[in-house]
Amino acid sequence: MLGPSHTCKLAMDETEAPEMIALQDGLSEESKEKAQVELNEHAEHLHNDIQAVRDMVITRPDITFLRSDDSFVLRFLRARKFSWVEAFMLYARYYEYRQKHSAMFKCCTLENPGVQQALLDGFPGVLEDTDHFGRKILVFYPANWDVTRYSIEHVLLAILISLEQMIQDAEVQVHGFAIIVDWSQFSFRQAARLSPAQMRLVIEGLQDSFPARFGGIHFINQPWYIDAAFTILKPFLKEKTRERTDLINS
Repeated sequence: MLGPSHTCKLAMDETEAPEMIALQDGLSEESKEKAQVELNEHAEHLHNDIQAVRDMVITRPDITFLRSDDSFVLRFLRARKFSWVEAFMLYARYYEYRQKHSAMFKCCTLENPGVQQALLDGFPGVLEDTDHFGRKILVFYPANWDVTRYSIEHVLLAILISLEQMIQDAEVQVHGFAIIVDWSQFSFRQAARLSPAQMRLVIEGLQDSFPARFGGIHFINQPWYIDAAFTILKPFLKEKTRERTDLINS
């Protein structure tokens, strides 16, 4: 359970790491094999891979990289299947996004009443069991959003706080997440509170700027106005995201 001291700054403010860390600690033998086969992760090359990403930091003097310890950088490599360039691009976007939206991230704390309420309303819900691929399952019921008490930015911050906590688990880094969004009873009044700019903010924060593997994304029971919104947002989704998103009408 998240304690009151956890914030989104958790991943940004910790600058110290043990001098020697076992980078695959926390992984089962099965997960180590999956990491090698699917992610191109090889234990004997990990330190070189991590250093290769760190060496690129000098190319982005406009960004303040607040963490560069091994375990943190490793998250980005796993999220991008150990492509040094793609991992660095994600690493840079992670901090660039937080610098660009610094005013929002100042509110990224569990002491924030809006964030508290969003968490209490199930943003996100996390199932105890994983799916058959080993992915952690996140469940969202957008109808629970009380638009009179907190904004979509609070919902996004609640999700990011939760993701920051979960992504510390090496198993989650390797297996990733599956997402189910049940739009039952989501009203047009609620949908009207979502601007295109806000929806892009959410997409950029999760798809483009967070070190996690997002597998299947399943929309169920969505009303016509969500289908219409998804059509508008499609150009901002990566091809892999579009391919992994299912819209299922009951």
